[in-house]
Amino acid sequence: MEDLVLQLKNQIIEVLNLEDMTADDIDASAPLFGEGLGLDSIDALELIVLLEREYGIKLSNPTEGKQIFKSIDSIADYVSKNRKK
Repeated sequence: MEDLVLQLKNQIIEVLNLEDMTADDIDASAPLFGEGLGLDSIDALELIVLLEREYGIKLSNPTEGKQIFKSIDSIADYVSKNRKK
């Protein structure tokens, strides 16, 4: 799971162009939206595309998305249980 968390951190940095950040700068349990990384709804769309492209995961329920995108840890947990690729 640690490898997946690190991989997700690096993918998020790349996809969201967080150029001044490294994987070590991101707390895997910190909130992604609001406080924490401070992502917004456009960033959420980028994360959805990332999950579809890299892991074959399609999200159809917005309420489910809120739970999945709480933190890097919650994304990693969801990906490990639902990945198609």
